[in-house]
Amino acid sequence: ARLVADLYKTAGANRLMSVDLHTSQIQGFFDGPVDHLMAIPLLADYIRTRVDADNVTVVSPDTGRVRVAEQWAERLGGAPLAFVHKSRDLTVPNQAVSKQVVGQVEGRTCVLIDDMIDTGGTISGAVQVLKNAGAKDVIIAATHAVFSDPAARRLSESGAREVVVTNTLPIPSEKRFPQLTVLSIAPLIARAIREVFDDGSVTSLFDGNA
Repeated sequence: ARLVADLYKTAGANRLMSVDLHTSQIQGFFDGPVDHLMAIPLLADYIRTRVDADNVTVVSPDTGRVRVAEQWAERLGGAPLAFVHKSRDLTVPNQAVSKQVVGQVEGRTCVLIDDMIDTGGTISGAVQVLKNAGAKDVIIAATHAVFSDPAARRLSESGAREVVVTNTLPIPSEKRFPQLTVLSIAPLIARAIREVFDDGSVTSLFDGNA
């Protein structure tokens, strides 16, 4: 991340605008203003039209995303939180197995959130855990659709009712599937750019949660 920031600076960039960095601390690698935009308002506003607000639970796929899940819960009217507990097989390197869900999900619509989906293994495993725990249905929401093979197949077969992502990355036709919904990030970036050029407040786009 530091190398990329240095490359941008050397190329002449004096301000960066990004969407959902994996960790907010990455902003500190760039010697200049960084506008860290968040896709949560865009995604959550859409999800709210797809669920019963009184019967929804926000689920983090691991303990590391709980803070983000709290912001989601606030956007969805104070929905309860849950997270999937992952355990590792110490005899197999770099392999985590989703085991159980902590929180109330039985009979509820679960919104499973993450910042990106790469091969889809973790998120698909989490869907299965939620289904096994009695979840009524599951909607996946993520900002960045990396979709390395075999993500499209895994997600389409995961049992999730809908997979909602943004177009921060291009998604070719061969990686699309019936349950996929792609939201445009363009209006968010356009509003942020306008705020910068009008000397306004980028933070105001997120109700102070930027």
